[in-house]
Amino acid sequence: MGEEPKKAESEAASQLPTRAEEDGPVKEEKEASLNDAANEKGLVPASEKAADPPAAAKVSRGSNNRDTLLARVESEKRYALIKAWEENEKAKVENKAHKKLSAVASWETTKKAYVEAKIKKFEEKLQRKKAEYAEKMKNKAAEFHRVAEEKKAVIEAKKGEECLEVEETAAKYRATGYTPRKFLGCFSS
Repeated sequence: MGEEPKKAESEAASQLPTRAEEDGPVKEEKEASLNDAANEKGLVPASEKAADPPAAAKVSRGSNNRDTLLARVESEKRYALIKAWEENEKAKVENKAHKKLSAVASWETTKKAYVEAKIKKFEEKLQRKKAEYAEKMKNKAAEFHRVAEEKKAVIEAKKGEECLEVEETAAKYRATGYTPRKFLGCFSS
């Protein structure tokens, strides 16, 4: 167990730049690129950005520089973990909301289908009743027409009988020479 921290420190130390690499423009470029990358990602808070002195102003080298680099790496790691956690939690919230929205949409679709089926069933029932009522009315109209035709036939038959009777009476009056009283009642004396 005691060897693991020592290994981690030795690996961290091997990753740090050597004294020869720190001198010169290469060190300034590395620090500038680290600062730029941290600033672009938004991982370093504003208080730490203001607290970091410019690279040219750093006087102490060696263990202080390594400690600041380790602290910076640790801080960046912590901020990256926090950001990953935040994104993960946001994704969970979005998935949960999407699931609930899908459930509501499914419920709405089911209810709409139920209502539309009821409306269709009611419309079909209404159409059947309308057709039945129209059939009844047509039957009534046909019955009225049949009765009217019968009455017309009776009237025509009666008219024919009365015409025949009038013709017979007129023939009788001609044969006997009498004039009908009802017709010329006002002219007769």
